[in-house]
Amino acid sequence: MYLYPNKGHPWNTQKAIWSWWSRCKIGPGAGVGTNLLGRSIFRCCNRRIDNLKSTSWNWVDNWGNRDTDYSWTIQNRSGVPRILTEEPLSPKAPTCPKGYAKLELNMELFWILLFSALHYCVKGQGVYAPANAQIAHSGQACVVKDDNISERVYTIREGDTMVLQCLVKGHPRPVVRWTKTAGSASDKFQETSMFNESLRIEKIQRTQGGRYYCKADNGIGVPAIKSIRVDVQYLDKPNLTVHQTISDVRGSYYQEKTVFLRCTVNSNPPARFIWKRDSEVITHNQDNGVDIYEPLYTQGETKVLKLKNLRPQDFANYTCQVSVRNVCNIPDKSVTFQLTNTTSPPSLKLSVNETLVVNPGENVTISCLVITGEPTPTISWTHYPGPMPPLARIQGGTTTLWNVQVQDSGYYNCTAVNNVGNPAKKTVNLIVRDMRNITFQITPDSNKDSETIEMEKDVKLSCHVDAQPQDRVNYTWYKNGMPVRTSSSLVIIRNDLDLAPGTSSLEILDLKFTDLATYKCVASFPGTPIPKLQIEMNVTDKSVKPPTLTIPRGRGIITVREGSRAELQCDLTGNPRPPVLWSRADKELPMPNGEWIVETKDGRLRLENVTRDMTGTYRCQTARYNGLNIKPREATVQLNVQYAPIVDPQFTDKRFKTGTSATLRCSLLKGNPQAIATATWRLNNRLVRSGQTDSKDVSELKIEAVNQDTIGTYECMISNDVGSSSCIFYVSARAYSPEFYYDTPNPIRVQKEKNAYSFLLQWTQKDAYAVDPVIGYKLDFRQLKYQTSISKQISSTLNRKGDLMEYTLDGLKINESYEVRLTPITNYGAGDPTTRLIHYIEPYNYPGPTDRTCGFEDEKICGFSQDSSDNFDWTRQNALTQNPKRSPNTGPTKDRSGSSEGYYMYIEASRPRMQGDKARLLSPLYNNTGVRTSFKNTYCVSFYYHMFGKHIGSLNVLVRVKNIGVLDTQVWTLSGNQGPWWQQANVTISPSGSFQVVFEGVRGNGYEGDIAIDDVTIMLGKCKPDTNASPYTDVMLNGSATIHFLPHSHMFFAVVISMILLIR
Repeated sequence: MYLYPNKGHPWNTQKAIWSWWSRCKIGPGAGVGTNLLGRSIFRCCNRRIDNLKSTSWNWVDNWGNRDTDYSWTIQNRSGVPRILTEEPLSPKAPTCPKGYAKLELNMELFWILLFSALHYCVKGQGVYAPANAQIAHSGQACVVKDDNISERVYTIREGDTMVLQCLVKGHPRPVVRWTKTAGSASDKFQETSMFNESLRIEKIQRTQGGRYYCKADNGIGVPAIKSIRVDVQYLDKPNLTVHQTISDVRGSYYQEKTVFLRCTVNSNPPARFIWKRDSEVITHNQDNGVDIYEPLYTQGETKVLKLKNLRPQDFANYTCQVSVRNVCNIPDKSVTFQLTNTTSPPSLKLSVNETLVVNPGENVTISCLVITGEPTPTISWTHYPGPMPPLARIQGGTTTLWNVQVQDSGYYNCTAVNNVGNPAKKTVNLIVRDMRNITFQITPDSNKDSETIEMEKDVKLSCHVDAQPQDRVNYTWYKNGMPVRTSSSLVIIRNDLDLAPGTSSLEILDLKFTDLATYKCVASFPGTPIPKLQIEMNVTDKSVKPPTLTIPRGRGIITVREGSRAELQCDLTGNPRPPVLWSRADKELPMPNGEWIVETKDGRLRLENVTRDMTGTYRCQTARYNGLNIKPREATVQLNVQYAPIVDPQFTDKRFKTGTSATLRCSLLKGNPQAIATATWRLNNRLVRSGQTDSKDVSELKIEAVNQDTIGTYECMISNDVGSSSCIFYVSARAYSPEFYYDTPNPIRVQKEKNAYSFLLQWTQKDAYAVDPVIGYKLDFRQLKYQTSISKQISSTLNRKGDLMEYTLDGLKINESYEVRLTPITNYGAGDPTTRLIHYIEPYNYPGPTDRTCGFEDEKICGFSQDSSDNFDWTRQNALTQNPKRSPNTGPTKDRSGSSEGYYMYIEASRPRMQGDKARLLSPLYNNTGVRTSFKNTYCVSFYYHMFGKHIGSLNVLVRVKNIGVLDTQVWTLSGNQGPWWQQANVTISPSGSFQVVFEGVRGNGYEGDIAIDDVTIMLGKCKPDTNASPYTDVMLNGSATIHFLPHSHMFFAVVISMILLIR
């Protein structure tokens, strides 16, 4: 609704001002118009006034109509003027002529009031607010240090359950992501992220300690990031070992020797060590024969007990006890060792040789015999590489391997430990005979750098087999089927040092016609069942030719489609023809099968199901084996893998107002070929357009007007002659989902007469202007335990971004939870729904000017509660319920009013209380977010205290703010004896959020230290000075005394000026 001056009036600026006022949402309604301070600024009249500062004012609705018979109500709610109702005027009520109204206050006062309220109207974001976060803990924490927010430490015992909660505020509701740094690289959690407001780790391990980060982001402003360091506490069982000095190792036992008892433990926090001989505690330098010290360069925490020149009394039971001082209720642990005159380190003897060669299929038994050691050593077995074979059977110092195979080869280690001296260790190298892959080489005369075999020049034939043990292989050479014997022209080399170890060579000196023949090399393990391997070489001056490697014409570049089969070819000639080795030439990458080199017999590399990652250059080269041992020949082949285009966006949701135009754009990001061949557009599978595009990397479609005929699913299929990919656009005029507002203060109201409760739902509309205006909402809600839901219709008007809408759900059953589903409605139809859960929580009471003083007369003590994290509790009593044997000379005898029936709260300082023990009494939670203001609300905490006794400790008052997480701030403290009377204290506080007042009593150094409180009042507003009361202070969140101005000083200033003008 707009209020404009009449046409032709010279005050043009006033029209702009009234237009601005309309953006503050003044609209149609019934009753009397009010300004933001609640005073009437205009009302309907029964006669037309044409002379109000030379102007009159017309009501003009949104459509320009001046002929309306409606009255309007404008009300300020939550800082924003809103329309309440619109009703026809009663026929009996005095009415203005159609379209006219009167301005009641003079214009000067109006402009002052208008501008004093300016900040309420210029809220471009409404209730939208960036994310805010705080980490709160639950679960099995030992200690959480909150005194330094920048370094919060959560201490927990290993094996317990850790629960961290990221408490968030902001609108829209922030998304929470948990990450972890610092700790173990083996911890899988730090490699991933969790999107949840709660982080729960069952049976936490020490490697999961470190810093945990909670990141809250809602797309507005900078994400909020908070962290907490998790300190996992643990204590392992200690390990105790006994050693003697190096010079005394030759001794047969420890009598008259110097002995070191070394105790090592892993713990967090560092452990404390206690040494005992039998049951007697040993201290440092207890006598000349004992010394306790901490050595350098040790792993873990270590303490050494040194027994110098053993005496008979030193032979005893020694206990190393470690403790972390009961942190996290971790008990002490200990280990005991009996030292005798026969104590000695272990020694072993093997039943087999250190190198044991066997045939496949045999059974092998290895025994480690204990020669010495007291106490009796414990023997363990290990295998390298890999674990013990699955068929191994271990019985003490004996290991039996059944049906051994080649893969069972390796080192078998037996270790004897009795915690005296160093462990004894023996190793057996088990070799299972194996022979495979025999190859040959023909080396022309190396002295002449020749690559061919020539008469009267030297030739070397070489033979190699992969075997274990390599040095046990026997090579036999044959010429035309006859064994070769060493002669002046034929030389057999059993182990050719110029080639790989285990290679045998036959050298032919000055090749003659008689040396041209077929040679055969046979490899074997004599006397074993291992089959022989053999290979033949045909040596003639005509048949042996160097290899050549060529790429067939037209095969230098191979182009295939992704997913198909590719064959890379290198043609090989020569005699003999060696294998061809393939590798990647342009990238330091393995071949597609994972190997770095692939061997082929025919020079063809076959690749199945090729992918775009295989694109590149491949090298083929001749091997030096199974042919001439000369410089390898090589060539390259280019593989080009074509693949379908990659487009953007693959799927997107596009929403527009009906009747508007829109352009859809599909882009080619990647592809081979990198160009659009054709682009086909379809709407709901119906062809819209097809053919080539002007651009190589983008295709566009323009929608002239969004309506029922042009709404639907658009598909843009882009092809590059290899394949096609599609961009999907879901085009509609559907409204976006509402965004529930989760920061509503005190949304629950109990309806006692119905044994029910109501819940105030608040929400904003996401991207309200993206589509047609929302005209209403459909609300469905149901109890979680039932499937049937109840539906309600909620009317709505066009809203600005961030405007908060609300609806109160009535008649909800106490202690029942509900699921709420909210769906926006536009002229187009139903939009996207959103859901949330409603859980019943006992509503918070908050202070007001009429709240009564709590004298603790009721057993419910006005909603106060005991803190579960302190050392003991406050006690409620009066003069009639006092313990007659209570401590004299301390504590009150009656309550503050002097009545014997009146109750008060006090702390009892007698045993078993200790100095420094604390008792905390918590007030109810008070809401401090009900009024929107840029200043903190001010409250007065008033109470009476009684602190009489020579051992009085301290009484502290803290404010526990629960706006984001929990933060305690001390705002008042008093210590020592204050006399045998009740005294009053007043403290002004300015908390930044919902808060509790905490009364903390600290026990002094004796039993005459009872502290009491009574008549606690928490009032809205500053404390009033009282000459008879204790001085009070104004306290901000950080607890420092401040001068605190009125919350609305700017509006107060406006009201003062307004009153002056009224008087004038």
